[in-house]
Amino acid sequence: MEMLFIIDLPGSLKEYKDSSIAMMRAAHARGHAVWICQMHDLHLWEGRVVVLATQVDIQSGPAWRIESDSRTRLLADFSAVLMRKDPPVDQDYLATTHLLSLTEEHGARIFNRPSALRDYNEKLTIFHFPQFVAPTLVSASKDLINGFLDEHGDIIVKPLHAMGGEGVFRLRPEDPNRIAILDTLTRHGEHAIMAQRYLPEISAGDKRIILIDGEPVPHALARTPAPGETRGNLAAGGTGRTQPLTERDEEIARTVGRVVREAGIFLAGLDVIGDYLTEVNVTSPTGFVEIAAQSGFDVADSFIAALENSVA
Repeated sequence: MEMLFIIDLPGSLKEYKDSSIAMMRAAHARGHAVWICQMHDLHLWEGRVVVLATQVDIQSGPAWRIESDSRTRLLADFSAVLMRKDPPVDQDYLATTHLLSLTEEHGARIFNRPSALRDYNEKLTIFHFPQFVAPTLVSASKDLINGFLDEHGDIIVKPLHAMGGEGVFRLRPEDPNRIAILDTLTRHGEHAIMAQRYLPEISAGDKRIILIDGEPVPHALARTPAPGETRGNLAAGGTGRTQPLTERDEEIARTVGRVVREAGIFLAGLDVIGDYLTEVNVTSPTGFVEIAAQSGFDVADSFIAALENSVA
């Protein structure tokens, strides 16, 4: 097969832990041709979506790619197109998903489905599964958020379109910066944010559970906050350790998996704290490398094998 990965600037990827590179290595090892591009390399030309793509040979070590052929091709000519651009899900991102939807009409196989990337906001999707959600408020109103804080006494606030722990704050009623934080995050009441009751179970780790074609990987990556931190994200200094899924993890994963698979979300990363689902990541879920290194379960190879079956 020929696989096209739509990624961030290649030089910005951290080779030693990047899940997209792990996917490419697995695809290359299984005999598939690997091509890469960025969102701005997509063009709508005479009613068809074309892409300026570069074929790469995937290597081990920091110099992970050797670029060879580079040319403009019809997007629908690839066996599979993997949309792996990191958030934010901004206007450029949404425009790209529209181009990808157009090329689906000409037979392209896009993973994840572009309509699902638009419809399944990574923060708001949890409300499709209210039985797994801790007390949560979404609002741009400082009055409502302050009332939620007064009710629960300890909350987490975060933007709806960021990643890696960016813009995440823990607030208590006595925090002298609470008004400034809410003004900044809501842009003075103009942009909705999410407020969730603080879950002390974060001390045991913010678990990343990976779903491949609706099925959970058997090991979760529990990301524990650094000393003095609230966020477990590895990008925010958290420490990851793998652990088998609990019975509750399995319940959450299989329930969510059935729904997102039907929507065309081939790969998802669930965030679970204690017994609660806190996010459903669909843009560029990570954790492949850490889970494989600690558990021996080759997530990337399993992903490519499942992709082969789906395309076939």
